Amino acid sequence: MYLTGFADEAAQDLSTQIKATKEIGWTRISARGVNGANLHELPDDEFDKVADQLDDSGITIPEFGSLIGNWGKKITSNFDITLAEIDRAIPRMQRLGTGLIRIMSYAQEPWGNNQQEEERFRRLREIHARFADAGLQAVHENCMNWGGFSPDHTLRLVEEVPGLKLIFDTANPVFQLDRSKPEPFPWQDPLEFYNKVKEHVVHVHIKDCTNPLVGETEPTKYTLPGEGQAKVLEILSALKHDGYNGGLAIEPHVATVFHATDGQEPDWQQCYDSYVEYGHAMNRLMENLV
Repeated sequence: MYLTGFADEAAQDLSTQIKATKEIGWTRISARGVNGANLHELPDDEFDKVADQLDDSGITIPEFGSLIGNWGKKITSNFDITLAEIDRAIPRMQRLGTGLIRIMSYAQEPWGNNQQEEERFRRLREIHARFADAGLQAVHENCMNWGGFSPDHTLRLVEEVPGLKLIFDTANPVFQLDRSKPEPFPWQDPLEFYNKVKEHVVHVHIKDCTNPLVGETEPTKYTLPGEGQAKVLEILSALKHDGYNGGLAIEPHVATVFHATDGQEPDWQQCYDSYVEYGHAMNRLMENLV
């Protein structure tokens, strides 16, 4: 297993992201945002500078955290938006030597509404095929999207989209109701979710948190790994026992939550410090993993 992280939680500019990564002792970044924009949204000349800077620093990008089909896009959105994102992402992944791109299955509709599953499957088959044709692997994350409704929903995606692989996020189940179980829907169990989908998992996001308050959709708080309800230690042990040899990408959210709606600018020094602290905490967990 190797360690990486969403360094845009430490800083917006790439130089500081690289600095934080090296301070933790790592050589990889899970690329998502630079200068406030996703990597597939940067102007061409700005992306070229980013790629050159990564080359010069010796930092590699194993995962591309795209906006494709994410929790902010409804299934009724114009599919041409997605296709354009794919067209921009492919050559940039090839330039960076990145093999995995995180996608989602579009935003959840309120439970009980028409979820338009067949349209989701159709779109994901097209998304997956376009990346596969370029020699790249689309990987679906269990976030606030259709596939995140339950492990059974994720497995249905794998069935409906041949060749699709998974990113498993340890904390997302903590604030997602399990829609595969009878009402009143319980919170999902992270370890149960992992065990159901593990044969399809090729990448893992590490974050930890506590269940939301009644009526809320965001966790009560995000914590250091192993200090919340995401069963991080149990999942890491299971990954080791299962012979997993892919990436573990920290996504702390301790100081920055990218789907928060309060609109407040984070304290970037706090973000940097908490990201580095989180990385060192992850190093310690891995050293003591049994």
